[in-house]
Amino acid sequence: MKRYSIAEARDQFAAIVQEVEQTAPVEVTRRGKPVAVLISLKEYQQLRTGKQDFWDAYLAFRDQVDLEKLDIDPTLFEEARDRTPGREVTF
Repeated sequence: MKRYSIAEARDQFAAIVQEVEQTAPVEVTRRGKPVAVLISLKEYQQLRTGKQDFWDAYLAFRDQVDLEKLDIDPTLFEEARDRTPGREVTF
């Protein structure tokens, strides 16, 4: 993560904002010690909304990806699941 002092950040603010939007967060320091982090709006919104639960993420994926266009052979995953009954448990 790049670091800038408060004075450097003030002098180069527009360039730093552009950097944050395009690459990664930037740390701001005062007397060499970190005091703040600048992040993009997209990253901030992700932090504010939290993580999606599985079902919402799955539905979003289904909306974004046309599974039929992927042309996946339906038999591809037939052997992926272990269908044995598992171990025997005694009480």
